[in-house]
Amino acid sequence: MSDLDQLTQSLARNLKRWRGERGFTLDALAARAGVSRGMIIQIEQARTNPSVGTTVKLADALGVSITTLLDYEQGPQVRLVPADQAVRMWSTEAGSSTTLLVGTEAAGPLELWSWRLMPGEGSTSDPHPEGTVELLHVTEGELTLVVDGEPHVVPAGTSATFEAHLSHAYRNEGTRPAEFTMAVSVPPAR
Repeated sequence: MSDLDQLTQSLARNLKRWRGERGFTLDALAARAGVSRGMIIQIEQARTNPSVGTTVKLADALGVSITTLLDYEQGPQVRLVPADQAVRMWSTEAGSSTTLLVGTEAAGPLELWSWRLMPGEGSTSDPHPEGTVELLHVTEGELTLVVDGEPHVVPAGTSATFEAHLSHAYRNEGTRPAEFTMAVSVPPAR
């Protein structure tokens, strides 16, 4: 694949992703950006290479940098946050505290789940709507998170976030029960 083809594919994927996360219809983004609906469709289907000016207008309308919109690495991402990188926000001498484990930028319905997976068991999830994000924190054992076919080992004390519009599964490949808390952010209905 040439650099131009890779750039076209990245722009298509990222434009769809950010439009979904912002909850913008094609018409809404077209109006905000001053770009035709047809051009946005062509870009999202990777059928055209827009001008720099058009790309800047779209990035501005979405509230992201042009670098973010063009980034090759903006594809399926899983971000692991080890315990030592969690941010202690507040604590007292008596031992009370609050720690920000992991965060993401998303709007819409939010669900909180408690999971327990016994050794050798797992659960597969169908892809969620575009723009859905999951955040999880493993409290016991070790979770194997599989996103878009790629496994990610998440040990106790580690947090993760990923784009859940991709196929994904949760597996316990260890010898002890795995426990984790998960939040699911779903984009608002359009």
